[in-house]
Amino acid sequence: MAATTEPTSTGLRTRPRPQIIAHRAQREATGWTSWITTTDHKKIGIMYLATVLVFFVLGGVEALLMRTQLAVPDNTLLTPERYNQILTMHGTTMVFLVIVPVWAGFANYLLPLMIGARDVAFPRLNAWSYWMYLFGGLALYMSMFFSPPEAGWFSYVPLSLKQYSGTNGQEAWIYMVHLTGLASIIGAINFIATIHNMRAPGMGWGRMPLFVWTILIYSYLIIIALTSLAATVTMLLLDRNFGTAFFDPAQGGSALLWQHLFWFFGHPEVYILVLPAFGVFSEILPVFARKPIFGYKAIAAATAGIAFLGMLVWAHHMFATPMSTVVLAFFMLSSFIIAVPTGVKIFNWIATLWRGTVEWTVPLLYCVGGIATFTMGGITGIFLAVFPIDWQLTDTYFVVAHFHYTAFGASAFAMLAALYFWFPKITGRMLSESLGKVGFALMFVGFHLTFLIQHSAGLSGMPRRIYEYSNHSWTAYNFISTVGAFMIALSVAITVIGIVYALKHGAKAGPDPWKANTLEWFTPSPPPENNFDVIPRVRSVEPMKDIRREIEQRTGVEQRYRSGQPLQR
Repeated sequence: MAATTEPTSTGLRTRPRPQIIAHRAQREATGWTSWITTTDHKKIGIMYLATVLVFFVLGGVEALLMRTQLAVPDNTLLTPERYNQILTMHGTTMVFLVIVPVWAGFANYLLPLMIGARDVAFPRLNAWSYWMYLFGGLALYMSMFFSPPEAGWFSYVPLSLKQYSGTNGQEAWIYMVHLTGLASIIGAINFIATIHNMRAPGMGWGRMPLFVWTILIYSYLIIIALTSLAATVTMLLLDRNFGTAFFDPAQGGSALLWQHLFWFFGHPEVYILVLPAFGVFSEILPVFARKPIFGYKAIAAATAGIAFLGMLVWAHHMFATPMSTVVLAFFMLSSFIIAVPTGVKIFNWIATLWRGTVEWTVPLLYCVGGIATFTMGGITGIFLAVFPIDWQLTDTYFVVAHFHYTAFGASAFAMLAALYFWFPKITGRMLSESLGKVGFALMFVGFHLTFLIQHSAGLSGMPRRIYEYSNHSWTAYNFISTVGAFMIALSVAITVIGIVYALKHGAKAGPDPWKANTLEWFTPSPPPENNFDVIPRVRSVEPMKDIRREIEQRTGVEQRYRSGQPLQR
């Protein structure tokens, strides 16, 4: 028996066959075991996001401990060993356990909905990727009860070799990289297969949502960069435990080999962190500007250009190592060129807001704050790309500030923008706008208070990876930075309180509370297990506008028919 279609006041509704309804009821599991055994991409996405929140709080606590240690001179809160361990755990947590997997979480939930698919290409593989991520995080944090790693999140050799890091904490770090890397690679393969093969009818490459474009390119970067990192940490594991000498110059190896291999992962990693953030900006801005995105094709092309160029500039992290001037000049100029596609995106975002009917909601505030913050970080990156300037600033707090402005600035603001924007779709409830604006104000002021002042500390000579200091001219810089860090923590606490409150008492959202542009808003909130009973045909880059227009036209025809008016205008 075929499915039946019947008209409603809001358009056409397809009633599925009774056999399908019975099959769905039989498949759906309930209780906490349904989360452990699920292959539903939406539940996996929620588990990713919930786990990311836990690790985000842990990484934030580690950051507060470091900032408290550095708030005043000659502080004895942390020993040098404990400070190195917390520094390593903080950097590793934020890079490997928060910012990369948070985009996997959002992509898991949203990508099939945005392209009109009922699930990802490989649901069981998708579930496996989450569990590998969780086990990787647990492998790292179990070391806290024994001997945490202390060679930094970059684990430079020879510091990370056995003679300088004799405990097993470094092995825990290596296992974490392998497991989370495996999770990311599996997830990336799944996203690529899903995007290439499961788009809705009519959704060609020129009609894909820009967030989907960024996830596609993010996935290709993961496959290239994280496979390189997996080989690198395998060599470190062999050097530490099986007598090989990949990184030992005394036995024919090279310490610089680690830096080249690590930063060949490390610089594309920066764009793995921020390209999905750019996709979030590109989705949210046109919704609240109430106009189409300016330069859709230019933004999509700029995303691919940034990814390609990002793989050519890894050695600008190594300007202080012995390299010829020709090589230095190549990486300097390559770094400059990345500013071109990045600038294209920024100007297109500004043009999208220009003369729009702008609604200053919390998601839009976080987007504008993130764009401004990333732009400031990009400008300081131009300074660091000039190798004579880099020679003066390398290993100072100027570099710490620049890194946080680009990686954490864009990604954290985009994470919160995405949370406020898609929370109604995920839960069916609205987050508080007033509480969200307080959280945004604290985050924006706290972030710039924390990291803007660190540029001055670096210019005055304060080295990075320092655990205490006696130079009292640095006191004001560090105290202000610590105050800002606690403001960020307060902002995160307000956001968590807002989430808990909204889950029980938030206003009902409805299927499309923002009057947005992409297909996920076509479904109820939260979406059913199969996502779509009927997948709509895509006719433009803003399919929801087309659907609303079609519904309005049908409603007008029905009203004229019922009132006896002519059907033709």
